[in-house]
Amino acid sequence: MTLEEYLDNVIMPKNDLNDSGHNREHVNYVRRRSKKFASSIEGINMDMVDTIAVFHDVGHSIDAKNHEKVSAVILASDEHLKEFFSDDEIRIMAEAVEDHRASKESTPRSVYGLIVSSADRNTSVEQVIKRTYSYRLKHMPEASIDEIIEGSRRHAIEKFGVSGYATDKMYFRDEEYEIFLKDIQELSSNPEEFRRRFIEVNGIDMGRVRKIKEPLN
Repeated sequence: MTLEEYLDNVIMPKNDLNDSGHNREHVNYVRRRSKKFASSIEGINMDMVDTIAVFHDVGHSIDAKNHEKVSAVILASDEHLKEFFSDDEIRIMAEAVEDHRASKESTPRSVYGLIVSSADRNTSVEQVIKRTYSYRLKHMPEASIDEIIEGSRRHAIEKFGVSGYATDKMYFRDEEYEIFLKDIQELSSNPEEFRRRFIEVNGIDMGRVRKIKEPLN
């Protein structure tokens, strides 16, 4: 089995266990962007770049809040990878996976960490809206729809606002990300418009939601 076959047929299906914001579609997005950024770096190991991208969220279904650490451990303990990489390369890849989250205060320890961290940044306002909704439905089941929408808006400001923790976590020139930041900042600064877009993008039937929440007579 080649490395590509192993990643596609054995590891990728594990990402299908994740929520919609961290599933196969997202991982393929990160793979594509990782290769784009890596192509500008002389001497980069593209097999390492692709392996990091495939593994970066593999532990999300196990522990969402600490998924970068869980994913790093999964990669580091994968015996099959030893057929393709040295112990030092596996260590570097595991560190890159652990370093990829935008909320992490320190800078990634290697160029491979810089690549996957940058590739993992959202460039779609709609995808951010869907991911925040999916996360809150799963982890905050008692929250009202109004609380979910406002909490999602505040999260967007905290993460992507002018002083947001993800705004400076792009280590490569990326016009897509620059346009996205401008759009999400404008949207999240307008509560009414954010609410309208949130309901529209997620296909929420507000009449049905309110009926479900009404107390029984």
